[in-house]
Amino acid sequence: MKKVKLICSDLHLGVGKILEGGETNSLEEFYYDEQFAEFLNYYTVGEFKDTEVELVLNGDIFNFLQIDYNGHYLAVITETISLENLKGIVKGHPVFFKALREFVENGKNSITFIVGNHDQGMLWPEVRSYLNQIVGAPIRYKNLVYFFEGVHIEHGHMHEAANRLDPRRFFLKHNVAEPILNLPMGSQFFVDFVLKVKLVNPYIDKVRPFTSFIRWGLVFDTLFTLKTLVGLLFYFGKRILVPDPRRGQWSLKNVLKVFAEGAVFPDLDHAARKILNDEKIHTVIFGHSHVYQYRKYGKDKEYFNTGTWTELTSLDMVSLGKITKLTYVLIEYPDQADRPRGRLKEWRGFHRVQKDVDVS
Repeated sequence: MKKVKLICSDLHLGVGKILEGGETNSLEEFYYDEQFAEFLNYYTVGEFKDTEVELVLNGDIFNFLQIDYNGHYLAVITETISLENLKGIVKGHPVFFKALREFVENGKNSITFIVGNHDQGMLWPEVRSYLNQIVGAPIRYKNLVYFFEGVHIEHGHMHEAANRLDPRRFFLKHNVAEPILNLPMGSQFFVDFVLKVKLVNPYIDKVRPFTSFIRWGLVFDTLFTLKTLVGLLFYFGKRILVPDPRRGQWSLKNVLKVFAEGAVFPDLDHAARKILNDEKIHTVIFGHSHVYQYRKYGKDKEYFNTGTWTELTSLDMVSLGKITKLTYVLIEYPDQADRPRGRLKEWRGFHRVQKDVDVS
């Protein structure tokens, strides 16, 4: 049977565009449920009707860090909290999860889920069991890396100091009432600091390049930018000087390492090239950076970044303005080829005469 694999990442599903009280959810980032459903349907009918299709969800599919629990955004996260967050996401995106169910109901298609830094809650067994129940089929879960036939897929957060998980200790169990996620510094910083800024300016983490954004802010929004930078210094100072056993150890050395890497929005090219030095690997696929990318190294080594299905604002003159591209990687198995081949693709969807404008 012919087979293909679809790899996408960084969808960042929240609890939906409209909250239970009827107000707009300014922290929702995924508005393409219908397009995603069309995308999966396209690969189950027509020329793909008799094809075995594997959907690889490569991290940050769910945005657990941007969902409140009883009105609070938490950096101390138990299995119960993660499960409730996922239930909220399922309720807020019925079209998306219906599409996943229909995708696997033919028995030959499958889903693989690789955990990212924004959906670290998918490490919990009960959360995985619930998602399997919602989809109606067992999902293949990968904590960090998915490797097959010379193809290396991972989210990408393990290649930067800010968001790197400890693979030997996904959970903290000592000096706490019940096990909690061992969140990396970047996730804690996002919940404690960035979210407070996003509630005022939701676009704060959607601008590239970030250094240009800071310069722009100093000129055109001086007070807000200076206030944010000063708050940033106080935050890191407090975290270094006042340790919290529920948050892991923050040291000046680790904080300086984060800043030295410049890992606000990392470039993962170097990490991809390092992995491709392994003679067993010919293709590397990342997400995480939110920037779709293709690079070829040497004779037959390739790196893909799947980008994001969320909105970005570019301050680069080459691509100035708002950008949304529903990008993914298609892995095919050409006849008489000695290895699978990847192609960077963009889902355009079907023609629509009109649609609601997303204003959050």
